[in-house]
Amino acid sequence: MSERLGVAVHGGTLTTATGAARRAEERGFESVWTTEFYDRSATVSLAAMALATSTITVASGIAYAVGRSPLVLAAEARDLAELSGDRLVLGLGTGTRRMQQDWHGLDGDAPAPRVEELVPLLRRIWAMDGSGVQHEGRFYRMALQPTAETAPRAPIPVYLAGFNARMVAAAGAVADGLVGHPIFTRRYVEDVVRPALESGAARTGRDGQVPIAGYVITSVADDGDRARRDAAAQIAFYVVVRTYAPLVELEGFTAEVAGIREAWKRRDHAAMIDAVSPAMLARMAVAGTPEEARDQLSGFHGLYDRMLCYVPSYGLRAAEITDRVDAVVDTFGR
Repeated sequence: MSERLGVAVHGGTLTTATGAARRAEERGFESVWTTEFYDRSATVSLAAMALATSTITVASGIAYAVGRSPLVLAAEARDLAELSGDRLVLGLGTGTRRMQQDWHGLDGDAPAPRVEELVPLLRRIWAMDGSGVQHEGRFYRMALQPTAETAPRAPIPVYLAGFNARMVAAAGAVADGLVGHPIFTRRYVEDVVRPALESGAARTGRDGQVPIAGYVITSVADDGDRARRDAAAQIAFYVVVRTYAPLVELEGFTAEVAGIREAWKRRDHAAMIDAVSPAMLARMAVAGTPEEARDQLSGFHGLYDRMLCYVPSYGLRAAEITDRVDAVVDTFGR
């Protein structure tokens, strides 16, 4: 297996995150990833995970690139890199346009150009010496003259999340890698994602392939039917978002997703799950008993540079998420 294997945790408590990080390190995983939502700070989770471990890479997949100024984001990342002993990968994303507007109070316009301006600015802030940073851009303005001794630091690896081709191209243009979405399929990665990455890299004259840290919904339980329902719930939660229509159309899942959206309007959780077809489950997830999951994961090998086992969380309580994390670590760890 050429890709590096990681664990991604969404939901639960800080104890869930730190426990996952500790166990993943013990069982030989290369990285552990946390995320951010309206009820969880990625930076605080990263700090807790860093303190609970000593060798594993700790990463955000994602922290919001909006809602924080470039200066605050750069300072938080600098502290996290120091706290972890330079084990940090800073994964950033903007969320959907509605999230940008309704959660962060932004207009939601031009997210790709925004992050293309942000990432180089972060690197300038990290490299800042006594001369400071002067920046006048479309989205950001900075006039920073240090008033105390400033020590430049090496750049921190920055990955950008992208789904549609334009945001993926932004990662290719300026980032150290792409954070792939949990519902990516092999066909979508090969037909849309990798060409967009290459296009973005070519636009800025970069050499070499931009790596992908790809989430794979991974649901494992002794009760294989329960594991499949948990994975289907996570898929249903994502595909109601119209941002993901290009993948739905490419894979021919339009009818299934229409049914999922109708069930979502009624808040009929069971009907949402039932509308996820076996083909959707097979192309977007690894789900079943430990033995079934091991067999299925082989179908994703070779697709990503970093393959991240993403534990379902939609509709689950914190204790249930912790149990699912433990099952994944036990199934795929050394």
